[in-house]
Amino acid sequence: MMRLSIFLSAAVVWAGSGNPELQIARDRQDRATLERIAVEYRTAAEKQPSDANSQYQLALVESYGAEVAVELRDKAKGRELAEAGIKAAEKAVALNSNSSEFNRLLGTLCGQMISSAGLTGVLKYGKCALNSINKAIELDPKSSDAYLSHGVGNYYRPSTFGGGIELAMKDFQKAIELNPKSADAYLWLGLALRKENKPAEARKAFEKSLELNPNRVWTKQQLEKTPAP
Repeated sequence: MMRLSIFLSAAVVWAGSGNPELQIARDRQDRATLERIAVEYRTAAEKQPSDANSQYQLALVESYGAEVAVELRDKAKGRELAEAGIKAAEKAVALNSNSSEFNRLLGTLCGQMISSAGLTGVLKYGKCALNSINKAIELDPKSSDAYLSHGVGNYYRPSTFGGGIELAMKDFQKAIELNPKSADAYLWLGLALRKENKPAEARKAFEKSLELNPNRVWTKQQLEKTPAP
C-alpha cells in the first residue's frame, strides 16, 4: 500500500495563489524555490496578520513544500512544513470561515500531518481533515478541488471507516466532471485504478494528466511505475 504520506501530493492543487512560479516549483520538485517563496510569504503574513488572503498564501506554499518534501522522502521536513501551514490556514479560516478554498486547504494540511505523524496524527488531525473538506464541499458544491481532496481522503480511508477506492474514484470522476482540465484529478484517478489492478486504464489516466500538465515530475514517476499492458 502506498504510504499515507502521499496524501495531498495531488490534492494540494493550484488554487489561484497568483504566483505561477509556485506551481512550477512544485511540479519540478524545486525545494529551493519553494523555500524562497515561503520566506517572502511568511514576511507578508507577519506584516498583515488580519489579512485572510496573506495567511492563505502562506498556508498554500507551506503545503506545497510539505508535499514535495514527502515526495522526496523527507518526512520530518514534510511534517514541519505542514504544521506551519496549518497555523496559517487556521488563521485564514478564522478570518473568513465561509471560504470553501480556505477550508479545503486546512483539511488538506491536516491530512498531510496525519501522513507524517502516524496514529498520533490520526487522533489529533483526523477530525480536522474530514470536517474541513466536507465544509469546503458544503460551501461550494461545484469545487473540483474540494472533491479531489475528498477523494484522496477516501483513497486512504478503509471502507469500514466510510471510505474506500470505489468512493475515491467517484470523487475523482466528479472532480474531472467539474474541471476536465484538472491534471491532479487524473493523476489520482490513475493511482486509484492502479490500486484496483487496472494498469492499462491507470496509464491512460496518467498520460492524460501529463498531457494537461507535462511538467509534473510526480506524475511522470507514477507512469513509470505502472506496467504497460
